[in-house]
Amino acid sequence: MNYKELAKEILEKVGGESNISGLAHCATRLRFNLKDESRADTEALKKLNGVMGVVSKGGQYQVVIGSDVASVYKPLSEMCEISTEGGAEEDKNGKKFLERLVDTLSGIFTPILPAITAAGMIKAVLALFSAFHWLDKSGTSYQVLNFMADAAFYFLPILLANSAAKKFRCNPYLAMMLGGILLHPDFVSMVAASKESGEAIRLFLLPITNAGYSSSVVPIILIVWFMSYVEPIADRISPKAVKFFTKPLITILVTGTVGLVVIGPIGTVISNLIGSAVNGLNHYVSWLVPALVGALTPLLVMTGTHYGLIPIGINNRMTIGYDTLIYPGMLGSNVAQGGAALAVAFKSKKSEIKQLASSAGITAVCGITEPALYGVNLRFKTPLYASMIGGGIGGFLMGILNVKNYSGGSPGFLTLPSYLGGDTLQSFTFACLGAAVSVVSAFIISYLMFRDPADDIDADSTAVSGTDGAEAAGKRKDANVAVDTEDDAVRKAEVLLSPLEGEVVLLAEVNDPTFAEEILGKGVAVRPVGGRVCAPADGRLVSVFETGHAFGMITDHGAEVLVHVGLDTVNLKGKYFTVKKAAGDTVKAGDVILEFDADAIKAEGYDVITPVVISNHFGYEAVETIASAHVKTGEALLELR
Repeated sequence: MNYKELAKEILEKVGGESNISGLAHCATRLRFNLKDESRADTEALKKLNGVMGVVSKGGQYQVVIGSDVASVYKPLSEMCEISTEGGAEEDKNGKKFLERLVDTLSGIFTPILPAITAAGMIKAVLALFSAFHWLDKSGTSYQVLNFMADAAFYFLPILLANSAAKKFRCNPYLAMMLGGILLHPDFVSMVAASKESGEAIRLFLLPITNAGYSSSVVPIILIVWFMSYVEPIADRISPKAVKFFTKPLITILVTGTVGLVVIGPIGTVISNLIGSAVNGLNHYVSWLVPALVGALTPLLVMTGTHYGLIPIGINNRMTIGYDTLIYPGMLGSNVAQGGAALAVAFKSKKSEIKQLASSAGITAVCGITEPALYGVNLRFKTPLYASMIGGGIGGFLMGILNVKNYSGGSPGFLTLPSYLGGDTLQSFTFACLGAAVSVVSAFIISYLMFRDPADDIDADSTAVSGTDGAEAAGKRKDANVAVDTEDDAVRKAEVLLSPLEGEVVLLAEVNDPTFAEEILGKGVAVRPVGGRVCAPADGRLVSVFETGHAFGMITDHGAEVLVHVGLDTVNLKGKYFTVKKAAGDTVKAGDVILEFDADAIKAEGYDVITPVVISNHFGYEAVETIASAHVKTGEALLELR
């Protein structure tokens, strides 16, 4: 996949750089802050190859990409060049306070999640090795790995300072300096001495609370927020000739002083109050929040607002040493989504759905749920309901049992060791039990409720027409995937001819995951000899790319065929391609659609291998390659039946 081209198309369809006030990404989606969401073409975005879905909620406009999101984010961020300096004023677009809060928290915590996840996983592995006596805690190996994991938690204020500065539109390096001030060894030593002697630390007679800020969350966010107002004032009052020196000087002196004397202590109090509230919930209704999180997380993920909960879980671990509210509930939800998707894989009779659901289900039980949510559960509805029920049951059980998460990570089976802590294996054992209950209950409910899409289409058609469902159903699109009926008038078995001469190559060997993983459909590829591409069957051209590198057609028997000349050849912008037909033209098998100069394209550094894929392969029992190792133009290439 050409990530740069996809990023360019996404940028265009969200309204261009001028419409973007903020941009970040999480594990699976791009997160935009748009000045005017009405300028975004949501329907066009959903149709882009490489985009799984679009969500506008919680103050953000989110484009779901999947696991390749970082590859799209990098060129997109380079195209946008959104400034991280200047005032703190942010375009609010009439958002409600709660939406702005969730948007802010999400924007601050999303960028640091890889570091937190890595640290949590190392901690989880160490806990597992220690519990089974595979690693001696007194040994240097354990100690080195332990401080490697602790680094992300100890220096959390610096990580948060960077992402908070980008969210509040101020200088991230000055912000990280403020985080360093809170964690400086000399300050830490002064705090320890002050606690021991009882003598206050003073800055120009101003008392500094002897609080420790390692692993803290709230203080640095508030300090950077305050800095976002100080920095533009420093910019205005600094003489132009010496602004380079005076602006950062004023910003750090003012913000650092106020941060140590006022804001830091206030943030510490807020963190402790949140910790006290958690203890209260654990004492009186320990089951409530985990049950709600377990049941509702799929809906929160759909809107992107689940990132508003993560800071609570992190703050709980930083203040009281563990989290009993957020991560246990999310554990139940994630594995339940995986269980529901796996039930679809077991019950469906369609090989394509089985393959999608099984891979998505495995990914979900490991902690990444978007493929299962968007590709399976939301698409078929009943697995979504099953996952919410299973997640709620598991969250309720773990809440009742007071399961404690000690080190975070992406909630799933792989991070179960993060529940190892304290003096016993109780939380780990109960977390395993809760996860098992979640996945099993969701699997059973999903298995009982799920029906293959074709069954639903037939039933709906019969209800409408009172006649045979296959006769009346026609063709339906469900969740951007074509699902055809058994109506022979719509789709019949046929043989497609090779559109060009060359060596026959399996799609799996194509050096592009979009084709190799059959994301766009099943088929085969041809490494061409010559430069003439013909129609593989009688039918109608539905699209001919302006760049001339690809075309799509629907055959008279209903097959949707995409012929794509070369990999990333769209970047040539039509150079070396000559188009002979236009979209809407009726063609016969063998008609020349386009011509290209293979040698010139190769000289530019592009691979000219040409995939021929069937986009609506879900409607066929089989898509088989019937050509030999070398095929000539017009010879049989694919059999659809």
